[in-house]
Amino acid sequence: MRKKIVAGNWKMNMTFEEGQTLTSEILNIMKDEHSGDAIAVLNPPLPHIFPVKKLVGEAKGVFIGAQNCSDKEAGAFTGEVSAKILASFGVQYVIIGHSERREYFKESNEMLAAKVKLALANGLIPIFCCGESLEIRTAGTHEPNVKFQLTEGLFDLSPEDFAKIVIAYEPIWAIGTGKTASSEEAQDMHAALRRHVASKYGKDVAGNTSILYGGSCNPKNAQELFSKPDVDGGLIGGASLKSRDFVDIIKSF
Repeated sequence: MRKKIVAGNWKMNMTFEEGQTLTSEILNIMKDEHSGDAIAVLNPPLPHIFPVKKLVGEAKGVFIGAQNCSDKEAGAFTGEVSAKILASFGVQYVIIGHSERREYFKESNEMLAAKVKLALANGLIPIFCCGESLEIRTAGTHEPNVKFQLTEGLFDLSPEDFAKIVIAYEPIWAIGTGKTASSEEAQDMHAALRRHVASKYGKDVAGNTSILYGGSCNPKNAQELFSKPDVDGGLIGGASLKSRDFVDIIKSF
């Protein structure tokens, strides 16, 4: 059975004090107001992981994720952090292949496939990102382009390993461009991705795969987006930095 997930990606934001305050506010609001079965995954910058993990403790429905991991197991790779190290700190999820990593750091499908395998080998749940630019969307080649990202990044996995994956669809063309992705456009792409997974792993695996929407989801549009049959939650950027907004998104199911 697929999970309802709202993952907050803090990106490169929050001082130590701000991160502690944000986490405490989220936990307190969720304790008082959230009674649903949707889970929250907090993905802070790396230095926050241990202190945020300590604050979260055994809080129901709240998990810790990292924004990235290395494609190498260990060794002389200054500045990198391995999946094994993340797991040793109690991290449960890791974002892999975010559009910013693909664009700014030129991460290839081959590199991302290696990251996914290392994450799984160390007990982490990958949130695997895929999506298309405005140019690709305008050209009408968005569906095959995004399917190719899944094929190259994930389709070497066994059915058992693939069943642990969470997919996050990012319509890059709808983030900071002035254009808006409708809930119908989100549903169409999510359904296409689920069909693509089914073509490789079968309907049961595809039906149990959580597919999150990562295109400027906020408290105003979350309920409409989450009402779509193939949208299982969101990968939240800016709104995850505001405790009230983030919990309201979680409560939108």
